Amino acid sequence: MKRYGRSKVSDFLGDMIIYRNLVPIDRRLPLLADSWQEIGLSSSAIPRKTTPEYARVMVYLLGQARQLGDHDLQIERVLFVGDTRLNDGTAFKNICLAGNWTGMAFIAAEQEKPYEFEIIEERAGTIFHANRWSALNDFIGFCEAKNFLVNERTAVLLDLDKTTLGARGRNDKVIDQARIEAANQTVSGLLGDEFDPQRFETAYQRLNQPEFHHFTADNQDFLVYICLILGGDLIGLEQLVAQVKSRQLITFDQFLDLVEGNTDRLPPKLKEVHRDVFNRVNQGDPTPFKEFRFNEYLATVACMGSMDDSTPVEELLSKVITITQEVRQAALTWKEAGALLFGLSDKPDEASIPSIELASQGHQAIHQVETDVVGE
Repeated sequence: MKRYGRSKVSDFLGDMIIYRNLVPIDRRLPLLADSWQEIGLSSSAIPRKTTPEYARVMVYLLGQARQLGDHDLQIERVLFVGDTRLNDGTAFKNICLAGNWTGMAFIAAEQEKPYEFEIIEERAGTIFHANRWSALNDFIGFCEAKNFLVNERTAVLLDLDKTTLGARGRNDKVIDQARIEAANQTVSGLLGDEFDPQRFETAYQRLNQPEFHHFTADNQDFLVYICLILGGDLIGLEQLVAQVKSRQLITFDQFLDLVEGNTDRLPPKLKEVHRDVFNRVNQGDPTPFKEFRFNEYLATVACMGSMDDSTPVEELLSKVITITQEVRQAALTWKEAGALLFGLSDKPDEASIPSIELASQGHQAIHQVETDVVGE
């Protein structure tokens, strides 16, 4: 593993990026609120990454992006780079189907066992699944052998979290640590002297498991809010777990209603947070715990480019969110070939882009923050 200096994601993606709210950073592209009918959606509600509706939004945005400048070309192929076979693989296949495009995807997560890869060929597209990020070079060779051209008619989609930044299996734990630090800071600030860090950690780790995803919706805002309420003694962790397992509590909305019916037992600060989260959830906001996400943004950028150039690579990977050199190099190559590069992130906008106040102080979106580049 080697350090390749410093860079920013915007050095190769520019502002061709969307975060969870599907608001293009490049303001030349249309907003979902203005284009949902043209796209053929039933409403302007923000779809999640694995849905067919998300794929239709992406196909529309990529078509609009390709027509910017002097280009008057139609996209015919899509190339996808991600880190999860289920979420990214599903998004890739849906985008291929929605655009009626041929596609190739590289999905990787670094593992200590010997190098291996699997090729999954389906009607919607081909996935090259590997346990090394360095296998991206093999993937490029595979595409060439299959005569899959990367040129002006190709859209290259780069997942940001745990792919372009904080490669899964290599550097992703720093992203998780920043989120947990933000959760700790948020909950401790609200509970004050009543905050018990060990109790919070126990609740967070217990509920942040697949068996509880039907209850938390695998949503970190929901999870941190639940842990906050547990810290306020309205309900105990074991009591909550028992109710979820017995299906007395099935959804997060049911938990919200439970808290709503007992707000008289909440301290003033928690009552205020609950009211805000309750209202935002009912308005369809997918990231209702704004204070937590604000703190997550600060914790994330604090982990980028935060160590000096002499820091050993192993220490960088354990403490700094780095750009994945293999992805960066491939992106630059594909960009040189004329492909349209576009970044996707399921990270909330509030955890990725500074507030107006922070921006006035010089803070930047995470794709514009300089950090170390590390790879094979």
